Amino acid sequence: MDELKLLREMHDDVPGVTDAAVNQGREQLLRRMDPERSGAQKAKKKHRRKALRIAVMSVATLGLAAALVAGNVIGVSRPQGLASADAAEVLNNAAELTIKTADPVVGPGQFLKVDSTNLWLSMMGAHNPPDGVGAHGEMEWLDTEKMSLYIPANRDQEWVWERSGRIPTTFFDEKSKEFALNQAKEMGDTSELLKGVGGAFYNSPSSFPDEKDMAAYSRDPRMLLDGIYKRTAGAGQSADGEALVYIADLLRTGMVPADLRAALYKAAALIPGVSVTDNQATLDGQTGIAIGRVEKASDFRQDIIIDPATGQLIGEREVALTDRGSIPAGTAVGWTTIRTTVVDSAP
Repeated sequence: MDELKLLREMHDDVPGVTDAAVNQGREQLLRRMDPERSGAQKAKKKHRRKALRIAVMSVATLGLAAALVAGNVIGVSRPQGLASADAAEVLNNAAELTIKTADPVVGPGQFLKVDSTNLWLSMMGAHNPPDGVGAHGEMEWLDTEKMSLYIPANRDQEWVWERSGRIPTTFFDEKSKEFALNQAKEMGDTSELLKGVGGAFYNSPSSFPDEKDMAAYSRDPRMLLDGIYKRTAGAGQSADGEALVYIADLLRTGMVPADLRAALYKAAALIPGVSVTDNQATLDGQTGIAIGRVEKASDFRQDIIIDPATGQLIGEREVALTDRGSIPAGTAVGWTTIRTTVVDSAP
């Protein structure tokens, strides 16, 4: 009997649990994990890493039979509700188109090339501000970085990663622009050509998802989403918001097979609060529909951008919802676009 069937049968044998009981059991478990915890769960804030967003994301195999056990409570506390009707329509249509897409075939000696253009937010804090910046001031600007990752047909062999380095490209005031350009001039050329067996760069184990990781994810949208909730429990500002961030992180690697991409789209359609945030969202010259979610206590919104004609992921972005120093509300302060091709050689 496989794990998924066993998990379903286990779940069928468990009596229904009230929301109050689940919440009480969950709190008891969290207090065991954190002895200093008292009363209601403390809000946790997570600043997403801006640099190396493709490389630093570690995608581990989801536990297919994991369960929350606290006292006599067995089950998983799942948020209730769905995405908005228009967002669900876009996501489900994209899933149907995606499932018909043939993944690129990488033959012996060839490479899957993942090209990405990335926009990063850079800030200069007020701890030791340069001349002309107030003690409570802050400088902000946006850097652009282009990357090309070459993944061999045999993923245990050597990978190649070209990085342009972060180049200041977008400014919101003259003082920040002057500082950023002077800093870039002092640093000089920061481009890199990296090689790593099995995708291990910077003398660290590979943080890229492998084929076994991808195969372990359920293709059933509800089970897939439940697994993501378990994987991200306690992270971010809400379970729903962090689930969408996790989906965006996984999609942006460019390594997700078509059937899993389709399941991830359908899983996103099950997340409460997800809605269409922009019908004409343009990233790196490509235009699609933005699907996102606003956190009540957050200054940012996470979006994924989908081409409605093909179901292909254009990219993802993070949008400032309030003014941040010199950056006005509504500005995309971070985004990534990806394109994948098959090539015969690597640098």
